[in-house]
Amino acid sequence: MYFTELHEQVRDMTRQFANDVIRPVAEELDREERFPEEIYAQMAELGLFGISVPEEMGGPGFDTLAYAIVMEELSRGYASVADQCGLVELISTLLVQHGTTDQRAQWLPGILTAKTKVAYCITEPEAGTDVSGIRTTAKRDADGWVLNGGKIWIHNAPVADVGFVLARTDPEAGHRGMSIFIVDFHAKGVTRGPKEHKMGQRASQVGPISFDDVQLPAGALLGQEGRGFHMMMSVLDKGRVGIAALAVGIGQAGLEAAVEYAEQRKQFKKAIAEFQGVQWLLADIAKDVEASRLLVHSAAHKIDTGADATKACSMAKCFAGDMAVARSADALQVFGGSGYIKGFEVERLYRDAKITQIYEGTNQIQRMIIARELLAKGAAA
Repeated sequence: MYFTELHEQVRDMTRQFANDVIRPVAEELDREERFPEEIYAQMAELGLFGISVPEEMGGPGFDTLAYAIVMEELSRGYASVADQCGLVELISTLLVQHGTTDQRAQWLPGILTAKTKVAYCITEPEAGTDVSGIRTTAKRDADGWVLNGGKIWIHNAPVADVGFVLARTDPEAGHRGMSIFIVDFHAKGVTRGPKEHKMGQRASQVGPISFDDVQLPAGALLGQEGRGFHMMMSVLDKGRVGIAALAVGIGQAGLEAAVEYAEQRKQFKKAIAEFQGVQWLLADIAKDVEASRLLVHSAAHKIDTGADATKACSMAKCFAGDMAVARSADALQVFGGSGYIKGFEVERLYRDAKITQIYEGTNQIQRMIIARELLAKGAAA
């Protein structure tokens, strides 16, 4: 609908990379829970990190739709790999929009070339959906800031070099008392907890991180003091489009696997693809994957044109996440008992899909946002 020749080229390049490089090792990465640095280095060479970073800052300078296309195609290969692309996109967007010239010069080159591994540190035991519950603090001192507290379930925490950490700088100011700090994870006082072993997307590294009197220079503050919550919210729409596109990639991979298997598997002396029950499963997967894709592209287009995109992004994320879970289950159903066995792609896809209903705001929260937008602004498209 909004595709240009450039978008087609980005799609074709990323699809070939996913087919040639990612898919052949996806099961190994899932089994070993391994961080695939060699794949990320190749992605960086292709310009698949920081997709919307302007060319003058070292990025490709593409739009949000191109980002969504890349996320879907990478996820067709393996959603954990796409997750890394999404993480870098959010961090680089924060730097582009809110970083100083010195901060961008210090961090963007390493991030975009995959030489610097990043983490986005928000979630705490009492602060998941309710970000206002964060307890991590940053207090001024003569040399800058002192950071104390801890985060959980942080993507890349076990391997990251630097984290963008949301902390309270004014305990009495609510949302207006939060700020974001760029924290060297090799600094004294930073401690990583054990890596979490997850149900799905097992190659993405997740774990806790704690801060004990970590000394930060004054230049570690990203943007304005007290604007951390608002900066975080400013990238949420793009983040939700990215997760929605990732969910579409899972659904598309499940559809391709189910169609191929249905054409090959024989029962009662004919391919199971000839049975109406199987055909209906395939049809339901196909229509919902395509509907999700269109919602994602529409939401991305709204961001790119400066339109109010919040409702569209929440709708895309909610619908695509629910689709990925339901339709990966249908894809597994086509395989019958084989689909329940490790080593079959659909078994992994089924596990990988579930988190798309949870992170970047649960789908229950997305429904609340959609309803709030409807009631505040009306139901007109």
